[in-house]
Amino acid sequence: MTKLVSRRSVFGVMGASLALPHALRAQTAAFDFDVAIVGAGAAGVTAARALQKLGKSFVILEARDRIGGRTFTDTSLGAPFDAGALYIHWAERNPWRDIADALKVPTIDSSAIRGGSRFFDNGAQSERGGGRGRGGFQEIMKLFDTDEGDVPDVSLVQRVAHLGDGAQSVSGIARMALGDEPENISALDYARLWSGDDLVVPSGYGDLVGLYARGLDIRLSTPVTAIDTSGAGVALDTPGGRLRTRAAILTVPVGVLKAGGVRFTPELPVSTQEGINGLGMGALSKIGLRFDGNRFGLKAPTDVWERLGPRASINFDCWSFDRDIVVAYFGGDHARDVVGRGSKEAVAYVLDEFVKIIGPEARKSFVGAVMHGWSVDPWSMGCYSHALPGHADARAKLKQPVAERLFFAGEATGGEGFGGAMTAGGAALAGQEAAMAAAKV
Repeated sequence: MTKLVSRRSVFGVMGASLALPHALRAQTAAFDFDVAIVGAGAAGVTAARALQKLGKSFVILEARDRIGGRTFTDTSLGAPFDAGALYIHWAERNPWRDIADALKVPTIDSSAIRGGSRFFDNGAQSERGGGRGRGGFQEIMKLFDTDEGDVPDVSLVQRVAHLGDGAQSVSGIARMALGDEPENISALDYARLWSGDDLVVPSGYGDLVGLYARGLDIRLSTPVTAIDTSGAGVALDTPGGRLRTRAAILTVPVGVLKAGGVRFTPELPVSTQEGINGLGMGALSKIGLRFDGNRFGLKAPTDVWERLGPRASINFDCWSFDRDIVVAYFGGDHARDVVGRGSKEAVAYVLDEFVKIIGPEARKSFVGAVMHGWSVDPWSMGCYSHALPGHADARAKLKQPVAERLFFAGEATGGEGFGGAMTAGGAALAGQEAAMAAAKV
């Protein structure tokens, strides 16, 4: 890599500088910014703040017409709900806790949105208490809450196969917490994830990210279609033209990378490609349903769980924060199928299931709805990443810099040992780390 000559040392090397070809001298001086950040989500925003503190010039290029990425507070139903990330996980070390405190944004313990629970099987009330019950769940979790060296890089299903009905129980964890089918998820990758206290942001996690981003140089509706590291620095192609920077931080979701949403010149190293291909994207989706104030006898908050079959279920989160909104959660192949039908049909399907449980008065009180199917969102192509069985090293491969000036950051590479992966907190940690590296280029 060509070393750039600083202003202070220019006289000491004047002779050597004059010997450089004119074209090369022009190229090394033609950087628009020190660093380009691709994506204005949790990783991109925190990377920008870190670069700001380091005195580096930067720009954030965001494909969407809004800030936040998969951390988004939707207010289209007249009251806010988090359509993407909801919890400040492992709050003891999550950067968003300190950011919220600094910005005087209230946070509360997640227990505040956990009330009573009711269970249904295809519309019929059930006494089912959640699969194997508390003891069975603890038995399953012992297989993951252990030294990661004792956890093999096999699927979640294989890890619990000896427990008999363990596969059925771990399926719920996989679809509703990780967003995908258990046979697609590495047990070792899951075992690495941190645990701890969870907080929520009543005003919206997405709004917190947006507040933290205020004042930053963010170019919305500016997707980066190509990145070239063949010359000095990094060249990034956008609809508005080409931008040249010393370094770049790429925070676009793994789903977009897997779909070829960004073209690279030269092609990415084999190891980086292996990292991308070794990660899958979950499909956890949310549909917000607004009602006219009728609570149908359900206290605020109440979780209503409906099991539709061995591979499909819906969690109706009713009246969190005492708002007239029910948020339907569903994941895995079931979610891919539902959101793949389009917003209108998906909303009709979920409303039908809620009416099946509550009765016809729910339909009469229904006001409106909005769908957030992350697996069909072209700027995410999934909710968050997980390593595929046999590919627990994929995150480490993706994290390696390309050409010593292109850095990948986001929930896929977040946290020491990747314990923060799959979370906005992990994305923030990854953004901060990438900024420190990019600032040295």
